[in-house]
Amino acid sequence: MEPNQQFKKLSPTARAFCGIVRSIRTLLLVVFTLITIPVASYAQTDRPNREPSEQRQLTPEEIARQQAEAEKAAGAACAVCGGSIVTILVVGVVLLALNIALLVWVARDAKSRGMDSSILWMFLVMFTSFIGLVIYIFARPQGELIQCAHCKGKRLKVSATCPHCQHA
Repeated sequence: MEPNQQFKKLSPTARAFCGIVRSIRTLLLVVFTLITIPVASYAQTDRPNREPSEQRQLTPEEIARQQAEAEKAAGAACAVCGGSIVTILVVGVVLLALNIALLVWVARDAKSRGMDSSILWMFLVMFTSFIGLVIYIFARPQGELIQCAHCKGKRLKVSATCPHCQHA
C-alpha cells in the first residue's frame, strides 16, 4: 500500500496530528539550517588560508594566552552547567514539598468533611497533582466547616455528627 493511501485512511484527527508533526519537523530543519550556515561560514573565515609550510610557530606567551582563554571558557561552561543543576534540584524540592503539602491538606479536608475515601483522594492528587486537586475540590461535599465542641476537630456545619468523635 502506498504511503498516500495509508494517509487517506487515517481519521481527521490523526491527519491533523501528522500535519502538525510535519510542520514542526520543517520548522526545526529551517532553524537548524539558519543556525549552522553562519557558524560554518564563521569557522571558515576565522582561519587564515595558509599552507602548512607557511604557518608560523606560536610563541610561548601566545600559547599561554590561548590556554588561559580556553580555561576561562571551560570554567564559564562548568558554572552554567552547575547553576542549571542547582536550579533543577531547587525546583524539584519545591515541587515535592508543594505536593506533600497538597496531600496533607486533601487528607485533612476529606476527613473533616466526613469522606470515607480520604486515602483514595490522596492517591488521586499524588499521581495527577493539580488536576486531581481540581477534581477533588469539585467532588467534595460543599459547605462551611465549623469546630466540634467535643473534640475541637473541624466538621461540616450541615452534618449531623462529627466525623472524628461521632458526637452531634
